[in-house]
Amino acid sequence: MDHIIELTKQIKSDSFLMANLSGEVRNQALSKIAQALLSNRDQILEANQLDLDRGIDAKLSSPIMKRLKFDDQKLSDVVDGIQSLLSLKDPLWTKLLERELDDQLKLYKVTCPIGVIGVIFESRPDALVQIASLCLKSGNCAILKGGSEAAHTNKVLFEIIHKAGVEAGIPEGFLTLIENRADINELLKCHESIDLLIPRGSNEFVQYIMEHSKIPVMGHADGICHIFADKDADPDKAIPIIVDAKTQYVAACNTVETLLVHRDVAETLLPAVKEALEKKDVIIRGCERTREIISCETSEEKDFETEYLDYIISVKVIDSLEDAIFHINKYGSHHTDSIITENSEAAEKFMLLVDSAGVYQNCSTRFADGFRYGFGAEVGISTGKLHARGPVGLDGLVTYKYKLYGNGQIVADYAEGRSSFKFKDL
Repeated sequence: MDHIIELTKQIKSDSFLMANLSGEVRNQALSKIAQALLSNRDQILEANQLDLDRGIDAKLSSPIMKRLKFDDQKLSDVVDGIQSLLSLKDPLWTKLLERELDDQLKLYKVTCPIGVIGVIFESRPDALVQIASLCLKSGNCAILKGGSEAAHTNKVLFEIIHKAGVEAGIPEGFLTLIENRADINELLKCHESIDLLIPRGSNEFVQYIMEHSKIPVMGHADGICHIFADKDADPDKAIPIIVDAKTQYVAACNTVETLLVHRDVAETLLPAVKEALEKKDVIIRGCERTREIISCETSEEKDFETEYLDYIISVKVIDSLEDAIFHINKYGSHHTDSIITENSEAAEKFMLLVDSAGVYQNCSTRFADGFRYGFGAEVGISTGKLHARGPVGLDGLVTYKYKLYGNGQIVADYAEGRSSFKFKDL
């Protein structure tokens, strides 16, 4: 316990040093980290193979093994993410407001780092690189705890990133890896040193974090995403979108789990959907109306509340756009939901009334991603409504402060009528 408290206090101290670094220094560090990752390719892949071998021995599920794998493509992707971050504007000290309250009394609202961010994430080692680079770019210190199934890969990635960052002039505490699971409970008590927690895991785990810490929590629990094929859906667009959203990367939180089909297109669309999904070995669980049109497994109420992260999809035939909106708001997780329609009015109503962080028309839910939004990468996806929502990139990792510059003014003069405010935006 004392060790964790002292560690987080030191990291908090380093966070003030981080806030004082120039954007040029932070970018130079990111560039060195990208080079170091490429230079240590063999070491990273060897460590990942150890984790994969352990995963096979432990009989981990196929979706978890997909998340766990860190190959040349994943290495290339994370380096591309860092390069993308380098091209983005420095998110710190941007003026959001400039206002003259009175003569020689000027107010500025400027962005600044959050401080110390703790991220507890699942089995994806690439998440460690994304989180570390985003926090560095935004001037935050990061405390990371990855899944034990990726222990070897995470440790190697951390050591490479930390060494390169420190050599580039970044404070030691800019990145810390917690390897002992028992330390998580101690971290939750460090509300004086840790400014924000971002848990990435099961619904139960996220709820546990929220209930056992005073530290603000940002993130999402489940990713129960929907596609609604409207009565005005174009089948030529619908089939590829549905297949991509379900199978392009089945273990992701933005993978579609439920397909809603308007009754007017169900007879023609469902057979084509079944044929396309079966080619990808997807199991369909359908409602009674669905099973009247195609042969498939029977869906139950719990299926519409389930994040499969597997080659399974729930299908339901519904009567209207309003029914689709009601179903999504009832069963969804406020993550990402898409409507396939050529009717712009239907699309706008869907986007207005579906209560999700991402609402799409005629495209795959898999686009819900920080890199694909041009954020460079993401530390996670937030389904909350305060501070940040959707993929959390640089903008979600900064807060703001107010700077007021005066010349001897006192409130009494304004309260007693000797002075008056002008409130002029500059």
